Amino acid sequence: MTTQTFRHQTVSQRLWPVPSDKTRALFRVFVLVASFNLLLVFSARASFFLPFDPVPVTMQTLVVLLAGILLGSRLGALTVAAYVAEGICGLPVFALNVSAGLFSPTFGYLVGFVVAAWLVGEFSSRGADRTSPKTIAMMVVGNLVMYFCGCAWLSHFVGGISKALVLGTLPFIPGDILKIAVASVLLPRLWKLIGAREN
Repeated sequence: MTTQTFRHQTVSQRLWPVPSDKTRALFRVFVLVASFNLLLVFSARASFFLPFDPVPVTMQTLVVLLAGILLGSRLGALTVAAYVAEGICGLPVFALNVSAGLFSPTFGYLVGFVVAAWLVGEFSSRGADRTSPKTIAMMVVGNLVMYFCGCAWLSHFVGGISKALVLGTLPFIPGDILKIAVASVLLPRLWKLIGAREN
């Protein structure tokens, strides 16, 4: 394997290479998508609402970003898109008391989830998850995408972008900073473990 190939791999590709056999490759996709789908459901259910806020506090943003980082852009976005589609179809996968569909105040965040998963997947396939500074930068960009999409849509329900920023961004920044800090330590160490195991 060339150095260039190694640099363009995600964690999942390194730990579970894509098989040449189509059946096995599809099985790999199914297992990875289903696993992260379940993580998204559990992370959504571990939620609570602030008294003044229509947007719940969950662990979803972390799992969305990890889906993109660990699975890559296409598979990560596919996983998150499948999760969003399940919720819109009426399956109980979203946070409790969160309505689904185009006319929900939180619909913009769901769109942002898919875009962010794809974007950080693109970064991670270029090695951005192998150092702490790049991991921080990548995840900050991913969070900004989710904030932008979410607040842009939420603004139509709460009376403007300023109020949407107060309700849909500011309460979540401290928790997201903590998530990014933890990931920026763990992801580079994971790559070191992978390298040590293979040497």
